[in-house]
Amino acid sequence: MTDTHDLLRRVAVRAAADGGALPAPADEATLAEAERRLGFVLHPLLARLHREIADGGFGPGYRLLPLLGPGESLVEEYVARRAASAGAGHPEWPAGVVPVLTWGCAMYAAVDCLSAEGQVLLFEPNAHGGGSWEDCWFLDSPGLAAWLETWLAGTGWFEEETSGREDAAVPQPWERAAERLTAGH
Repeated sequence: MTDTHDLLRRVAVRAAADGGALPAPADEATLAEAERRLGFVLHPLLARLHREIADGGFGPGYRLLPLLGPGESLVEEYVARRAASAGAGHPEWPAGVVPVLTWGCAMYAAVDCLSAEGQVLLFEPNAHGGGSWEDCWFLDSPGLAAWLETWLAGTGWFEEETSGREDAAVPQPWERAAERLTAGH
């Protein structure tokens, strides 16, 4: 089991070391407004990252999105994706899964706030053939803490140094994708 306080300390050190000024941490009012607009609470570790480290601006790839705008934000991306799924014959975005960063090319890392561990998912829509979106969802990590550990260790599939290595863990199809995409539709 991960010591959350130690993990947050190490994430803060890495975030500061990666350079650039970090945004201020989100205050309680910002967090409450984000959760109100989402309609559910954020996974506790995700909320703590935003409250205790910074409101986005750190992490792998293009870095974590801020909770609220202006511009691209966790809430705005979630609301837009869910709106696109409303009433769709083949919804693309499941309820309770928030996009936390973009990988570029319409790909996102997302946290399942409805899972106890905060599973980290990869949404990769580029091979979508026009039918169901379930084949575009992958399990990147069984939990947010484990995903952060791979970033800290430089061992995630998204790290240039691990690309193509046989022992590198790669996201696997998300077994619950079909079920979660159709829930409530």
